[in-house]
Amino acid sequence: MSKALEYARQYHRRIPFTEHLGIEVTRLEDGVAQLALDLRPELCNSFGTAHGGVLMTLLDVALCQAAHTQHPDSAGIMTIDMATSFIAAGERRLTAQGRVLKPGRTTIFAEAEVRNADGALVAKAIGTVRARPAAKA
Repeated sequence: MSKALEYARQYHRRIPFTEHLGIEVTRLEDGVAQLALDLRPELCNSFGTAHGGVLMTLLDVALCQAAHTQHPDSAGIMTIDMATSFIAAGERRLTAQGRVLKPGRTTIFAEAEVRNADGALVAKAIGTVRARPAAKA
């Protein structure tokens, strides 16, 4: 396992909300992050499919993790804005992929998609995130 992937996994264990959801970081490359989430009943809406807030969180984490691959020394990545389109119902195991579109010194433009296990597109987002500078010693 790469050092960056292990760091990302440990980082998520320190965020109670993403830990509660069960988001798993499965792959990191320069400017790309892949995540997975197994749906449980408490993460679903009244139709028994993924709640929109869960999908938006998965997209948000994918955007931020992709950006963090290019800013590994930052104190963290924060979302400035994110536009989301819901395309289909999310079911069972979901995967998300985030990708940096345009890197910057502190402002990064990225996109993310969530797909069902069969590869069907569930939701898509485009967003702007900010790398928070590391605290100076």
